[in-house]
Amino acid sequence: MCRASGIGTYIRNIIPHLTDRFDITLLGKKDEIFEFPWAEKVRIIEASSKIYTIKEQVELFRKVPECDVFWSPHYNVPVLPIAAEKRLVTVHDAYHLAAESGIFSPLQRLYAKFVMRRAVAVSDVVLTVSEFSKGEILKYCPADPAKIKVVYNAVDQALFSGAKNPDVINKYSLPEDFILFVGNVKPNKNLITLLKALEIMEGVNLVIVGKRDGFITGDSAVAEMVNNSESLKNRVFFTGYVDDKDIPSIYASASVFVFPSLYEGFGIPPLEAQSSGCPVVSSPAASLREVCAESVIYCDPLAPSDIAEKVMDVRSSSDVRTDLINKGYENIRRFGWEKSAAEIAQIIETL
Repeated sequence: MCRASGIGTYIRNIIPHLTDRFDITLLGKKDEIFEFPWAEKVRIIEASSKIYTIKEQVELFRKVPECDVFWSPHYNVPVLPIAAEKRLVTVHDAYHLAAESGIFSPLQRLYAKFVMRRAVAVSDVVLTVSEFSKGEILKYCPADPAKIKVVYNAVDQALFSGAKNPDVINKYSLPEDFILFVGNVKPNKNLITLLKALEIMEGVNLVIVGKRDGFITGDSAVAEMVNNSESLKNRVFFTGYVDDKDIPSIYASASVFVFPSLYEGFGIPPLEAQSSGCPVVSSPAASLREVCAESVIYCDPLAPSDIAEKVMDVRSSSDVRTDLINKGYENIRRFGWEKSAAEIAQIIETL
């Protein structure tokens, strides 16, 4: 899971701050983990089963060693018994349960509900990443609220420094002037509405850092809308996979970062944009007001005209841009991976 978008970011940024305090064993793909400089400080047990499968459960049962604390960074916890004194789980959100009907099948929802409830029930402490997500967990899982601890995600301010590299823009064949979206093409990301807003914004280019197809197999609605629109097909640029080291320069080169998401457990991309000196137009939905506070311009995520108006307001006024950039720098001071890891370490030590 180290390469996954949201959860992978969480793992990659928390673990390095814990290796000097605990003896850590990771279950995962060795070739992926060895990509990171902190890998030499942890023990690695090869585990490569696909998430949410019976094979994964069998592998966890067989390979989890005796330990003081077993921590799962996602709610795909072992269902069978393991030799752990205490158990900790991070539940980032409840999207599988909260999503509108039709996105996930009844069987997928039933499985997600079972696994999440099981994760909450068998864990001594449940970590989550926002007060919003804590409320969602309590909504769908019977639990003592005191058992659920909120530790915010963060942003690597050294990585997202605002430095621009023209070679990166050329590498991905991006235009000089563009607005930006970063994230998976999932239904909750609300990209169809963003594309409708782009149709209103004549002459504006949109860069989508992510693949063309959606989260659900066969879901190509976003790509099809672009391909079938004379207005969009020459103004929307899908980067596909982007090297981690290249993403900061893309943020720094954008005129506006747009995040019209309808559901987020936290929402790291707006913070990455702010750390890169890029002004943000965001939906106020779910956790985003909690994370962004008053440092962004909020739009109605269901109204293409409002998204377009707010984006153009930022693009057309240097004063508005400067104000948002300064507010963004102030906002990200609330978050830090070292701070988050220290809070998690303190929780582990009290188990």
